Amino acid sequence: MSKLEQILILDPPADLRFRGPFTDVVTANLKLKNPSEKKVCFKVKTTAPRRYCVRPNSGIIDPGATVIISVMLQPFEYDPNEKSKHKFMVQTIFAPAAATDIEAVWKDVKPDDLMDSKLRCVFELPSENDKVSDVESKPAPVLNSSKADGPVSVNDSEKKKMMEECKRLQTEVSKLNDENRQLKDEGLRLRRSQRSEHLTSNSSSALGLESRAGSLPSLLVVIAAIFIGFFLGKFIL
Repeated sequence: MSKLEQILILDPPADLRFRGPFTDVVTANLKLKNPSEKKVCFKVKTTAPRRYCVRPNSGIIDPGATVIISVMLQPFEYDPNEKSKHKFMVQTIFAPAAATDIEAVWKDVKPDDLMDSKLRCVFELPSENDKVSDVESKPAPVLNSSKADGPVSVNDSEKKKMMEECKRLQTEVSKLNDENRQLKDEGLRLRRSQRSEHLTSNSSSALGLESRAGSLPSLLVVIAAIFIGFFLGKFIL
């Protein structure tokens, strides 16, 4: 009796191609389509079961339905001079109408009822042209200006506002310097006057006035300088 022809339509029909590099799991998909009006049981086998993970590796396909099998090649050290001898076989049988235990069906199947298809495994490495195409096809990354490490662009209106604020702060610093000089002069004048009168208590008051005149405006100058440095730094960067 002649062997039954495979009822399922396989895609790809003859080769399972795995594209490297093979430093990670590489997956090839196999489509099984049932064009008949009967349910079909299938089982996927390989000559290298330790090198592949197949999901699902068995099951039932309804009439007119399609099942996608994922064949996952485990990582290995690829030798381009070594040809792959790995093969897969898809075995199928028509599912009995009253079948409830699929494993029992496979155990009791007659060799004449079996249909099978063989596929060979092909390993491929991407060529240099393919690598260039992959790089060119990838979109350039878009940087979020709020998170980018580089300089952030400033529009004209913001520049104008910063310049006006810097000028205002510079004017304030100039006024504070003038007041600082006036207070120092006043303190020096009072100290000279108080020395001439030899009044110890008044001399202490004059020294206190001079100390306040020197420290308070100096602190304001430092604060203003910090603000100017902040705005100028933001503008320049």
